[in-house]
Amino acid sequence: MNKPLHGVRVLEMGQLIAGPFAAKMLAEFGAEVIKIEPPGTGDPLRKWRLLHEGTSVWWAAQSRNKQSVTLDLRTPEGQDVIRTLVNECDVLIENFRPGAMEGWGLGWDTLHKINPRLVMLRVSGYGQDGPYRDRPGFGVVGEAMGGLRHLSGEPGRTPVRVGVSIGDSLSALHGVIGILLALRHRDQNGGDGQMIDVALYESVFNMMESLLPEYSVFGTVREPAGSSLPGIAPTNAYQCSDGKYVLIAGNGDGIFRRLMDVIERPDLRDDLALAQNDGRVKQVQRLDAAIGEWSSQHTLEQALFALNGAGIPAGRIYDIADIAADPHYKARNMLLDAKLDDGTPVKLPGIIPKLSATPGEVRHQAPKLGQHTDQVLAGIGIDSATRDEWRQRGII
Repeated sequence: MNKPLHGVRVLEMGQLIAGPFAAKMLAEFGAEVIKIEPPGTGDPLRKWRLLHEGTSVWWAAQSRNKQSVTLDLRTPEGQDVIRTLVNECDVLIENFRPGAMEGWGLGWDTLHKINPRLVMLRVSGYGQDGPYRDRPGFGVVGEAMGGLRHLSGEPGRTPVRVGVSIGDSLSALHGVIGILLALRHRDQNGGDGQMIDVALYESVFNMMESLLPEYSVFGTVREPAGSSLPGIAPTNAYQCSDGKYVLIAGNGDGIFRRLMDVIERPDLRDDLALAQNDGRVKQVQRLDAAIGEWSSQHTLEQALFALNGAGIPAGRIYDIADIAADPHYKARNMLLDAKLDDGTPVKLPGIIPKLSATPGEVRHQAPKLGQHTDQVLAGIGIDSATRDEWRQRGII
């Protein structure tokens, strides 16, 4: 059975994370993705984090299922190639600073005239308009402006980074949603494509739950809360006798009562003032102290055995070694076996979401730089002599 995006052709002009992550997801579900990279250097992600034989192992995850074409977008020839490819593509993804594509003669108005059916995803720090549009904006800045950085860390200490480039990834996910909506609209309502404007800070802000309405109604500025969940109790990380931490979410009314049975505190279970969440929030320090006293008398494994047995949401804090060894990850095909270019085995993240009839798949490994340049350019009528000349001039 064909994959959901079989027949959809995507031109990826982004670099690093936000744009390429969106294209990765489309490729996993059947889209043909042609990735444009600068000649000689390629996508900077090829040199990020830990390298094997000169190439980031991150590249193997981020660029699987894609084709690599090298092209200097600053040259008239490179720009002409893009205009030709656009006429044969359904989707174009870019995450350059606003105005860059226009400077190359590849702005939305131009491309839409070439191919009215084109869907164009534009990811940037602040969006395509507004007073900040021209500022450089990486994920870390978007995370701060979106409100996430202020909430990260311990009370009274310097706000910390989440640990991964979550702003970029959230923007990619919003971009994928936008692409699918635009394709649906195009195919159902007259055939015209549209431009999708995704800002890093807005993608983060969209995840900020009750932050704005609480400020609007109560004037409350939510502050960092460490491992607890403000306004919902009890939910926290509690240290065990072996120095490890158990995460316990006892915030449902019935769950709370079962939790109090586990820690042998019937007085708290039967206290009417603690029957519902609003009452428990007022006494959250008292509850955390009681749970912490219990956890300090048990190892992590003992605590989890008791909590899971009572139907209480609880878990450990995983590092990547825990993830790689976890049987549930393996059973759910979230640890895929793959190989790097030289045959070195590598584990890569599995594919989500999991569709029952048309699941995503890895069709081929991440490409070498320019691996598909000749194939793609020949497909649009650029002969070998022209390609040789362009190589000598550094255009491809």
